[in-house]
Amino acid sequence: MSSRLVCRFFYSRSSSGIRGLTNYCLSCCVNTLLQTLSATWELVQLLDRWDTAHLRADDSCNVPLQLKKFLVAMQSEESVSHRNFLHCLDRNGVQLDTQHDADEVFLFILNLIQKQMDDTILAEQIQALYKISMETYVQCVDCDSVQTKENYLLSLPLHVKEYHTSLEQCLTSFFEEHKLTGINCCFCVQCAVKTPTKQGVRLLSLPPILCIQLKRYRNHGGFTRKLSYEVTFPEMLDLSRVHQAFSKDFSQPQCQYTLYAVVVHSGSASCGHYTAYVRHRDMSWYYADDSHTRQVSWDKVQTSYGGELRHTAYMLMYRREESSTTGIKCHKETTK
Repeated sequence: MSSRLVCRFFYSRSSSGIRGLTNYCLSCCVNTLLQTLSATWELVQLLDRWDTAHLRADDSCNVPLQLKKFLVAMQSEESVSHRNFLHCLDRNGVQLDTQHDADEVFLFILNLIQKQMDDTILAEQIQALYKISMETYVQCVDCDSVQTKENYLLSLPLHVKEYHTSLEQCLTSFFEEHKLTGINCCFCVQCAVKTPTKQGVRLLSLPPILCIQLKRYRNHGGFTRKLSYEVTFPEMLDLSRVHQAFSKDFSQPQCQYTLYAVVVHSGSASCGHYTAYVRHRDMSWYYADDSHTRQVSWDKVQTSYGGELRHTAYMLMYRREESSTTGIKCHKETTK
């Protein structure tokens, strides 16, 4: 299937709504992730370029192969079954009849794509869709020497706290500099002793698809509880507004993103249900609750901000805007 055909299928499918997925053996978690992956047309097009003719058609353990088959069917067929993909995940350790964490399953799928695709170039391009390159730094307060280490994340984990009322506040908290003193002092190579230290992380590069996890679960007294605090999030996200987020080596021209998917969790930490809001290329929002789907407004998406006895956004998927160059200015302003 060509990329042009993939695009046509997205428009055709969106004009009549999205397809629901049956809840099969507690599969609501995977169902919602499949809806968001189906709306990530960059991923669909990369998998479409993967030549699988030499692979066994019945390879039931190859996650990227089964994902490709599902996504192609999602765009082109009247009826869609995702059972083969679910059983494929089960054979790789994501067991059926078990409740799972959506962010963990999402990262598990991305890691299996890296391991099981025999086209390493395409596998790396798929990872690059989500790869957030970061620099961790430790600065000695006494001598100002700095040690840095580069690493990356595939989703940005943001802690939710009672006083965090917006996504911007969660992001600002994530990039805040922390001072380590007393028993938490770090060893400074230049001073040759443990010294008070400033520690933090900075962005080196941003991906085309920015996945954000709102960490709403805490361990308290040996029990996991869910935090339902309200956290607002924008349809258009401008990361230039997040102070101290960028490394001096950050040089990308664009920092602005558009929301296109929200993974929602309802219920408690021990017993819950996943649904999703997704926006396809017709720019309309849809709500997917397993096999039940309907078109909704942005106001309805905003009901997932959270609050007492309300369903809460757990994962946010943003797509980087490529048409503007205002990000160059935003970088210079944030690194003064």
